[in-house]
Amino acid sequence: MAQYLLSVVTPSAGTDERQVPTPEQLAPIMARVAALQTEMREAGAWVFAGGLEAPSTATVLRPDGDDVLLVDGPFAEGKEYLGGFTVIEAPDLDAALDWGRRTVAAIGLPIEVRPFVG
Repeated sequence: MAQYLLSVVTPSAGTDERQVPTPEQLAPIMARVAALQTEMREAGAWVFAGGLEAPSTATVLRPDGDDVLLVDGPFAEGKEYLGGFTVIEAPDLDAALDWGRRTVAAIGLPIEVRPFVG
C-alpha cells in the first residue's frame, strides 16, 4: 500500500513565528485530531504523526566544502510553514485525499497531500 504525507500548512504571524491558538481554541482541535487519528488507526491507515515547533527553533545544516555549516532558523522565510504532519497508508490517491479532507475538517488549516516516492 502506498504511503502519503499529509502536511499541515500553518500561516505565519508576519514573522517566522506561528499564530498560536489560545487553550480554548486548541482544546476542541486536539480532541478532533485525536478522534481522527483513532479512526485512522482502526482503518489501518495511520503510520506516524507529529507537530513541529516554530521555524525559529530550526537549525539548518548546509554542505560547505568538506565541512558542514550550521545556521540558526529556516533557510527561507515564508508566509506559511510546515506545522505538523501525518504519514498514512492508503490504497490510492483518492483514499489519501479523503483522509486529507477529514484532516482539514479536524484542524481547520490547509493540508497538502503528497505521495512518497516508490
